[in-house]
Amino acid sequence: MRLGELADGKREAPEPLEGNPVRTVLVGTLVWAALFVVQLPFYGWFDDHDRLWWLWTCAAGAGLGLIGLWYVRARDAAIRRAAEAEAEADEAGQEPAPED
Repeated sequence: MRLGELADGKREAPEPLEGNPVRTVLVGTLVWAALFVVQLPFYGWFDDHDRLWWLWTCAAGAGLGLIGLWYVRARDAAIRRAAEAEAEADEAGQEPAPED
């Protein structure tokens, strides 16, 4: 397979993985937060060796993970609401209302 064939549309996209995205993002966020906390006592060493960015990378990962957690929870709630509205519409014999 040539490198050009990877992006020219000849390959099928893989099926999405099944799983709980909220749990996945939560675990990742907790890992970044734990790494931040574990490295915090070594702040002076990191500062002396110009590796302070390691500490702040962990803090940024935890912060972005919190944003991601908010996002996937809101997305799951929206998907759940849409499924419930579709089920109610099916029971009533009506077409589901279009989403905004």
